[in-house]
Amino acid sequence: MSDDVPALIAVDRVVYSYPGAARPALDELSLSVRSGERIALLGPNGAGKSTLLQLMAGLLAPSGGAVRWRGERLPRRPEPLHAGIGLLFQNPDDQLVLPQVGEDVALGPRNLGLAEDEVQARVREALARVGLDGFDDRLSHTLSRGEKQRAALAGVLATRPRVLLLDEPTASLDPAGRRALLELLATLTSGTTLIIATHDAGAAARLARRVVVLDRRLLGQGAAARIFADGELLARARLEPPPAMRLWTALGGGEYSEAGPLTPEELVPRIRLRRPKG
Repeated sequence: MSDDVPALIAVDRVVYSYPGAARPALDELSLSVRSGERIALLGPNGAGKSTLLQLMAGLLAPSGGAVRWRGERLPRRPEPLHAGIGLLFQNPDDQLVLPQVGEDVALGPRNLGLAEDEVQARVREALARVGLDGFDDRLSHTLSRGEKQRAALAGVLATRPRVLLLDEPTASLDPAGRRALLELLATLTSGTTLIIATHDAGAAARLARRVVVLDRRLLGQGAAARIFADGELLARARLEPPPAMRLWTALGGGEYSEAGPLTPEELVPRIRLRRPKG
């Protein structure tokens, strides 16, 4: 994408400190996000990933620097649709605030002042997109963790954001729930700007085209294949390459490199080619 195209979100030398903290959660961080990008934020615990997402969503205000949306400084707590930004929290119980699933999904569209017919149409559409068609009358507390995550995502999608921010979406999910959510996100985010904060290198490799490595400051960024092949950078951030790349190396496929497989879909054909004939 041309450098002449303005950034959709610009994080300009942002500093953020929590009250009483000994050091800032983010320190002089700058990052530009262009429309349609798919970005993974990686870093150790305490790296500032969740803080950055909340700053981008306007839920926090920087202690220094600025966050800009289409060149304009982003106010704290913007109207979600007006800002075009939707945030999925790590814990769905923090996001599901009403007893019934349908009412919870309707909350965002209603807050935007939409007519009730449009609200209900968006509820049905969002629930269908996340595989919860017919869950309108279900009680949120009776859902499984994976279903809660999907219901919370439906509530975000119902506002039709241009930017989807995901905070550790696979955390605390069992393997089947993780796989289902990643498959869902891979289809839902087409054409949407996606920023995912995660410890899950496999999820990052599957969903993102650009990887940003943080530890309160920017440590590195670039194409996923290049970042995951940079052993020195990963060691500094206390990270590992995706499981597919680690397995390929363990099977004798060579040292980590940009040519290594990042996902199971890339790994399986290589294993088949290496299988002895006869």
